[in-house]
Amino acid sequence: MDVVRVVALYMLVACHCATQFSWSVDWAPNPEQLSFWGSLWGSMLRPVPIFVMLTGALLLPVKTSASAFYKKRITRVVAPFFIWTVLYCFYPLVTKALGMEREMLFSLFPYAVRDFYDAPLKTAFDSLAHIPLNFNTINLHLWYVYLLVGLYLYLPIFSSWVEKASDREKRFFLGLWAVTLLLPYYNMFCNTYIWGSCTWNMHFHALYYFAGWNGYLLLGHYLRNHNWETRKVLCICIPMLIAGYFITYLGHNWTLSIPSHSEEMFELFWTNNSLSVMMMDVSIFLICKCAVVNNGKVKRVLANSTLCCFGIYMVHFFFVGPIVNTCMKIMHIGFVIPVSAVVTLAVSWAFVAIAYRIIGPKARWIFG
Repeated sequence: MDVVRVVALYMLVACHCATQFSWSVDWAPNPEQLSFWGSLWGSMLRPVPIFVMLTGALLLPVKTSASAFYKKRITRVVAPFFIWTVLYCFYPLVTKALGMEREMLFSLFPYAVRDFYDAPLKTAFDSLAHIPLNFNTINLHLWYVYLLVGLYLYLPIFSSWVEKASDREKRFFLGLWAVTLLLPYYNMFCNTYIWGSCTWNMHFHALYYFAGWNGYLLLGHYLRNHNWETRKVLCICIPMLIAGYFITYLGHNWTLSIPSHSEEMFELFWTNNSLSVMMMDVSIFLICKCAVVNNGKVKRVLANSTLCCFGIYMVHFFFVGPIVNTCMKIMHIGFVIPVSAVVTLAVSWAFVAIAYRIIGPKARWIFG
């Protein structure tokens, strides 16, 4: 599971490096090249479901009472979330006070709305006031925290069924869930409504209760507790990974070719709860699960990811923009995303690990 976590961390950071390509055509030497490489790498880097699978693998079934589980898990997420949201929201104000030009700020955070530079104090407080409702454009990656809190709220309830269910019942649930992974394509190309959904029942179709992130929770739990020979895993997962990637890449390129495509179309083949993304993430999860690590130092580094993972997730966005911009100036554009991801992950990990070394256990309130 430590190997899975580290690979997922790298994919997460690389995904956000690729995001810079999607939003930053203004500062690119060649927008067409930027779009090509952003699509090529971005279609490979859809890691969020792996983290949800890890949550299911490590926490299902829940062994404590719901209240004890909520107290331990949710408080360790909410406090760092608030601290880092404040830091991200006030970052434009600090950079403007230090004399950073507008163009420089938007090359670091290309998806940030203009108000973050034009009226940074007002925009920061407005964004903070909306924390109970949603994230904002300066801390875009923190959308996942809302999802994570929702999963934590749901886990003790879902756990009661998981603990009693047979493998056959779990496979039945996963089979119905797999059908729902086709819905993003159906909704986009065929009809918005299906299986009883309509204008007065927008989302709650027949398979609604088998859809969404709970499928990845159960899938992670199920796959962790079922082991297959490495040869069998590779024979199944490598073709599935390749197929999932080409569906994602070719589909995403096709949507980009449509004039005036919407944001929903842009994200369609990158949607986390879709068939091609599931194929890639499950393949990576199972291949990493086969890894055998005997070196003591490597084991300690991998184990340290458990402590630092959430902190890396919180801080890495501060480093993504500067490192991507630097790599753009010194190497071929095709290598920028994987190389900048390595550097960003290393810098972020070192930052969090040093903070834990200096502050000690109290650093959990900052980094989770």
